[in-house]
Amino acid sequence: MLDSNILISIAIFNSEQLKNLLEHICQNYQLVISSTIIDEIDDVIERKFPEKQEDMEKFLYKIPYEYEYVPDTVINEHLIEIRDPKDVPILYSAIVTDVDIFISGDKDFEKLEIERPEILRPSEFLAKY
Repeated sequence: MLDSNILISIAIFNSEQLKNLLEHICQNYQLVISSTIIDEIDDVIERKFPEKQEDMEKFLYKIPYEYEYVPDTVINEHLIEIRDPKDVPILYSAIVTDVDIFISGDKDFEKLEIERPEILRPSEFLAKY
């Protein structure tokens, strides 16, 4: 699973390094994107880059991924301790969809000590896998 910040960086900021990451994942693994990630992407694009909404939609349409719906009503913010409460639904979606690896550029995720999913930065994932 890729965090929304990674997907936005690829689609909006055209990050070559992250494009390579996405290509590697799509060729060798099953990319999973949750409804929670899609909702966060929509919120960020609407707030910060409204003129890029169509570009983001086209990008998500073109990449191969498994979509996992995660109900937002079952999130208990007290079960997961993380600095930014807005990150709870994202981590929750990675846990309940049972992904092996969650890739994020968010430093708050690095400090978490959870067994699954394995949380890696993009460079860590590429070095390890």
